[in-house]
Amino acid sequence: MSVLTAENIGITFSQRSHPILENINLNLTSGSITVILGESGCGKTTLLNILAGFQKPTNGVIKLNNVPLHGPDETRAVVFQEHALFPWLNVEENIAFSLEIKKVPKALIASQVERILKIVGLSHAAQLNIWELSGGMKQRVGIARALISTAEFILLDEPFAALDAFTRENMQKLVLDLWIEENRSFFLITHDIEEALLLSEQLIIMQANPGRISQRLELNFSKRYRNGENIRSIKSDPEFIELREKLFAQLSHNIEEGYNA
Repeated sequence: MSVLTAENIGITFSQRSHPILENINLNLTSGSITVILGESGCGKTTLLNILAGFQKPTNGVIKLNNVPLHGPDETRAVVFQEHALFPWLNVEENIAFSLEIKKVPKALIASQVERILKIVGLSHAAQLNIWELSGGMKQRVGIARALISTAEFILLDEPFAALDAFTRENMQKLVLDLWIEENRSFFLITHDIEEALLLSEQLIIMQANPGRISQRLELNFSKRYRNGENIRSIKSDPEFIELREKLFAQLSHNIEEGYNA
């Protein structure tokens, strides 16, 4: 079992007088699903960029199985808030791109792309141009590009923020289905409390100024889905609603404290 670890991560930008992140410690294990929830400005995306290897921390280290990591590699794949697809390539070509630059044999690329298209429900859209896709379909392509890699850890930066409520819930279902079927580790950041509760085994709540972990919760809503309960049933459960309202009040208090600091 692989473990991606953040040890005492902190970062300060030269133009800022206080740290963006301070003393962040995390363990992400293979096959787990972790969600970061917090107000704007608490450093969620910065933390994801550090975990991905895109940004170097001022303090601390990222390790994979106790080996320090110093940049991006094939163990981690990122799905961005903006889909970042190549508009001159169609769906199939976008998904195949990373394998083509590695000179993978064409027959193997074709079979891998076909498999991933089925997994994300886009077999019918393989030849479509990017501008012909809905927002949800574009994000499915982004997820497919991450899945076709050999990455054990899939990092998602608020990937559903711009989607309508119905499409967003379908995408939440897709993440849970992929977590179950692919047995990879998912790390997702979000502003949406319902999304955070539904998707996380490990929910990390962050506060700002500086960005730090204020609370860790071990939840079972995602496991209930894995055991066959549907999403609407989970979201309407009194336990889910009570925790949603508690977290809303807590985050509202954190934001108000930040304004008054």
